[in-house]
Amino acid sequence: MQNKYRYMHHDGRHGGRFGFGGAGGDRSLFEKRVSIALHPQNAVFLRSPGGLLSMTLTKEDGSTEQFERVIPVRAFPITDPDSFICIREPDTKKKGKGEEIGMIERLADFDEQAQALILEELSRRYFTPAIKKIHSLHEKFGYLYFDVTTTAGRSEFVMSNPSGSFRTLEDGRIFMYDIDGNCYCVQNPEALDKASLKKIEIYL
Repeated sequence: MQNKYRYMHHDGRHGGRFGFGGAGGDRSLFEKRVSIALHPQNAVFLRSPGGLLSMTLTKEDGSTEQFERVIPVRAFPITDPDSFICIREPDTKKKGKGEEIGMIERLADFDEQAQALILEELSRRYFTPAIKKIHSLHEKFGYLYFDVTTTAGRSEFVMSNPSGSFRTLEDGRIFMYDIDGNCYCVQNPEALDKASLKKIEIYL
């Protein structure tokens, strides 16, 4: 699929491929990249000399576009972590939020080297320590204050809105989100000691 672009006027009307919002308008304010399906035939992932995840995109006409750095983001990080992975440009001060380049439907379609590179980036983005023991948990003014031991060591965090900050999956795993958006998990609640489990049972 060719690298197409679209834009929208301020009044909501769509324009052409390289249209402007009036005489002297800035094209960069209106153009938007259209996300495409990414697969081994059109996307090659490598580690750049600077240690960044880079991608070469081959278009339908045979031309290529090089991205020095790309950012993988999971569409379903908990329920389907290895499918529907969005590949985006990085955020920058000049351009703002990075645009979506395309979507990988199944990571398993790529070779082991590409999978390893993408998974390494994802593991940094979705670092989720597993809670092994809850030393203390108390509530104050609607906030929960945790002191826990995780697979990454001892940690203290604060949770707001307890009713919306716990998520229990069908397989029994529990995910907990603190006020900064960091995620912690309990892989197997039955493996926790009774005192730890009792502290969170009321919120599940």
